[in-house]
Amino acid sequence: MSTIAVGFVSERLVEARKSKGISAVDLASMIEVSAQSLSKYENGHQAPRREVVERLSKTLGFAEQYFFRVPYDSDQNPIFWRAKLTAQASDLDRASVRLKWLKEIVDYVGDFFDFPQLQLMEASIPDDPLQISTDLIELIAAEVRGNWSVKRGPMPDIVEKLEESGVLVSRIHVGAEKVDAFSQWSDRFHIPFIVLSRDKASAVRQRFDAAHELGHILLHPKVTDRHLNNRATYKALEKQADTFASFLLLPERDFLDELFSPTLDGFLSLKERWGVSVAAMIMRSGSLGLLDEAATRRMWMNYTRRGWRKGEPLDGKLEKESPYLIRRSFEMLIDAGVQSPAEICNALPFPVGDLEELADLEAGTLGGPVEQKAEPVFKDHILSTGNVVSINDRRR
Repeated sequence: MSTIAVGFVSERLVEARKSKGISAVDLASMIEVSAQSLSKYENGHQAPRREVVERLSKTLGFAEQYFFRVPYDSDQNPIFWRAKLTAQASDLDRASVRLKWLKEIVDYVGDFFDFPQLQLMEASIPDDPLQISTDLIELIAAEVRGNWSVKRGPMPDIVEKLEESGVLVSRIHVGAEKVDAFSQWSDRFHIPFIVLSRDKASAVRQRFDAAHELGHILLHPKVTDRHLNNRATYKALEKQADTFASFLLLPERDFLDELFSPTLDGFLSLKERWGVSVAAMIMRSGSLGLLDEAATRRMWMNYTRRGWRKGEPLDGKLEKESPYLIRRSFEMLIDAGVQSPAEICNALPFPVGDLEELADLEAGTLGGPVEQKAEPVFKDHILSTGNVVSINDRRR
């Protein structure tokens, strides 16, 4: 006799489905129920049977207890998405679920640790975000560098500076070409969250994305969903955040003092030291008047001719900056024996791979899958006939 899954939480089913990028119709087919039944499960009009919950768990890769977990209140503040106008709704849904999970993780580790207090500057921003001037953006970027005690020259590890300032940062595989990074001021925690993409971003792109999201945090605290849903306003806000990132990473005097030639090779020579892409330097040089419109156009043509739109030189060499606070929290819990990996996974019953990724933990730390690369295997007769000689034997 089948039993009803008493206490089933409909919101958790919606989250689990959206986190996998699966449509309701497809999921219904996968767990062998009607689309109408799944709709009732998701809107809370009907609880599924126990065997249906088992199929949901197996199909979506979630522990059954996840579907009985108390709903987590969403923040009301807007999320700033890169490429909101062109990204697919399912991709934004998938990413927003992970942002909610990140907050649940922070809630959990917050029972054990105190994080750095929020120490971001409070700028005087016009009520109308379209009235934010370029001069104001440059002033705020300069003040950030001053508050962070950044000496003249390149910006140091931005992720580290953000965490020291009380901003919580995570990185995920977004799984979508258009969603590079996103951020939100949390009204629940009264701090900002920044989520960066692991997918295609190079180290320099990730640094620019982090600076861009900081721009939203500082410049746009008064922005609402109404602003973001207006196409022209959204584009203007994105341009402001890009301008802030450019000013923060490439302050005028410091950059010009080291730039010996506004050419592709001249920019490339500065890339490793400054941690900024050649593309960003082209844009900055245009804004500084080093390149006029015609010169900028020729520069982009040569940039494309060199094949750099698919990847610039040094992209694979420079190491990405990584978040530390949340990862270290889990490491300390485990190392001190305060919580075991099993207890952590029981308290946070998300897919283990997602949990490790959001916390920036090494794969397998909490028992998640570890990628195994294919390796050649010696034939039996090779080892048995003594044809393998160690390097140490040869040196004797």
